[in-house]
Amino acid sequence: MFDIILVALDGSEQSLLALKYAKELAETHDAKMIMIHAYPSTSDLRDVAGYEKLVSQRKSFGQKILDHARNQLGDVSFEVEEDLLEGPAADAVLSVAGVRKADLIVLGTRGMGNLKGVIFGSVSNKVMHYAPCPVMVVR
Repeated sequence: MFDIILVALDGSEQSLLALKYAKELAETHDAKMIMIHAYPSTSDLRDVAGYEKLVSQRKSFGQKILDHARNQLGDVSFEVEEDLLEGPAADAVLSVAGVRKADLIVLGTRGMGNLKGVIFGSVSNKVMHYAPCPVMVVR
């Protein structure tokens, strides 16, 4: 049923719980798992002193999140790939899901209150609304 499972990671406990669910599904369906993390865009800061250092720090932090997730997986029998991207998280998830033809997106939620979610939106909300495939949001 699932050949490619995309799991979005932000380093939160909820995203690690999403990873756990994605792992179980990948094992059950012998699916490829793609772990992604999107770090905040830096293009608007190009003229700021220390720009390259900022980009390097954001990439390094993002890679640590992916490395930690990889360690949490342990030894697995399915294929695992990683994508470290720059830009808004929801847009990155949707882009990778479309390009890589994901069969399922798994992500955590931080459980924002309804009012805050309505005003600011949320990654999970946007992904659920625009995803090209089923979405599992883990609490």
